[in-house]
Amino acid sequence: MIEFLMSNLSTIVVFALLLVLVVFVVRKMRKDRKNGKSCCGGSCGGCPSAGMCHRH
Repeated sequence: MIEFLMSNLSTIVVFALLLVLVVFVVRKMRKDRKNGKSCCGGSCGGCPSAGMCHRH
Protein backbone atom coordinates (compact mmCIF):
# COMPACT_ATOMS: atom_id res chain seq x y z
CA MET A 1 0.00 0.00 0.00
CA ILE A 2 2.82 2.39 0.87
CA GLU A 3 4.54 1.61 -2.42
CA PHE A 4 1.36 2.44 -4.34
CA LEU A 5 1.01 5.78 -2.52
CA MET A 6 4.63 6.72 -3.07
CA SER A 7 4.61 5.82 -6.76
CA ASN A 8 1.39 7.77 -7.38
CA LEU A 9 1.91 10.64 -4.96
CA SER A 10 1.96 13.37 -7.61
CA THR A 11 -1.26 12.09 -9.18
CA ILE A 12 -2.94 11.91 -5.79
CA VAL A 13 -1.87 15.45 -4.88
CA VAL A 14 -3.11 16.87 -8.20
CA PHE A 15 -6.42 15.02 -7.83
CA ALA A 16 -6.86 16.32 -4.27
CA LEU A 17 -6.17 19.91 -5.36
CA LEU A 18 -8.64 19.66 -8.23
CA LEU A 19 -11.25 18.14 -5.95
CA VAL A 20 -10.85 21.00 -3.45
CA LEU A 21 -11.13 23.53 -6.28
CA VAL A 22 -14.31 21.95 -7.63
CA VAL A 23 -15.85 21.84 -4.15
CA PHE A 24 -15.15 25.56 -3.64
CA VAL A 25 -16.56 26.48 -7.06
CA VAL A 26 -19.75 24.48 -6.52
CA ARG A 27 -20.14 25.95 -3.05
CA LYS A 28 -19.76 29.50 -4.39
CA MET A 29 -22.26 28.84 -7.20
CA ARG A 30 -24.83 27.45 -4.75
CA LYS A 31 -24.33 30.39 -2.40
CA ASP A 32 -24.68 32.91 -5.24
CA ARG A 33 -27.79 31.18 -6.57
CA LYS A 34 -29.35 31.17 -3.10
CA ASN A 35 -28.67 34.91 -2.83
CA GLY A 36 -30.33 35.55 -6.21
CA LYS A 37 -27.20 36.33 -8.18
CA SER A 38 -26.98 35.34 -11.81
CA CYS A 39 -24.27 32.93 -12.86
CA CYS A 40 -23.61 34.82 -16.10
CA GLY A 41 -23.14 38.17 -14.35
CA GLY A 42 -25.11 40.10 -16.95
CA SER A 43 -28.46 41.77 -17.15
CA CYS A 44 -31.45 39.53 -17.87
CA GLY A 45 -33.27 42.27 -19.78
CA GLY A 46 -31.85 41.35 -23.19
CA CYS A 47 -31.17 37.67 -22.57
CA PRO A 48 -33.26 35.25 -24.64
CA SER A 49 -32.94 32.61 -21.90
CA ALA A 50 -34.05 34.89 -19.03
CA GLY A 51 -37.19 32.82 -18.50
CA MET A 52 -35.17 29.69 -17.84
CA CYS A 53 -32.77 31.26 -15.31
CA HIS A 54 -35.16 32.77 -12.79
CA ARG A 55 -38.58 31.66 -11.73
CA HIS A 56 -41.10 34.46 -11.62
